Amino acid sequence: MKKIVIPALIAVLTLYGTAGAGLLDKAKQYLDKEKPKTSDPAAPSGTAAKGGGSAHDEKTVADGLKEALTIGSRKAVELVSKQDGYFSNPKIKIPLPEKVQKSEKMLRKVGLSKQVDEFVLTMNRSAEKAAPAAKDIFVGAVREMTIQDAIKILRGSDTAATEYFRSKTHGKLYAAFKPTVSKAVMETGVTKAYQQLVDKAKRTKLIKDESLDLDHHVTSKALDGLFYMVGEEEKKIRKDPVARVTDLLKRVFGK
Repeated sequence: MKKIVIPALIAVLTLYGTAGAGLLDKAKQYLDKEKPKTSDPAAPSGTAAKGGGSAHDEKTVADGLKEALTIGSRKAVELVSKQDGYFSNPKIKIPLPEKVQKSEKMLRKVGLSKQVDEFVLTMNRSAEKAAPAAKDIFVGAVREMTIQDAIKILRGSDTAATEYFRSKTHGKLYAAFKPTVSKAVMETGVTKAYQQLVDKAKRTKLIKDESLDLDHHVTSKALDGLFYMVGEEEKKIRKDPVARVTDLLKRVFGK
């Protein structure tokens, strides 16, 4: 029965995305249920994994988790990559740099709302253009995940996988994002928008004409937003599915 149950889970995750991937919590319960009640030192090698269910069970459940995380991370990347993926999401929208943010209210008060809005829009457009680079990096991190990593994530917090992704991919993502952001900053007119804002604001003395590392600002905030979205997808993965689509899954993963 075990050989049928878990592959069925993997198939459902593949077909139904994050909704089907909600079976992870049930898979966790299944794995816990399959732990041996007693430890037999004389048991044949490979019949049980240390501290858990059989090695076969752990591998198949880990494969299901990897499949779900691949789907979830791809979904997160797709969400932020589309137009307004960052800009229209208040949770991840890239804000003004701190030095400009302090004067935002006054800048708007003196009639520079258009310039401020254009500056914010172009920064978010740059992040949306850079985001697709994350997909392959996340997939690579999932492939490198060990069975031990996967089981730890499965039994961890609601964002254990996101924390794993951050620790394994942040440096690679920053290196991949920044050149794309730099190019997008030029193409979308971020620097031009900032300079126009500064030029208009000079007479008010609200902000100084000083250089900002706009590439770093956009890249850092874009990654913060991306990991936030990965975390949200992970939470969905851990929820119960909308529906269990076969009698077998209902029987095994039901209450």
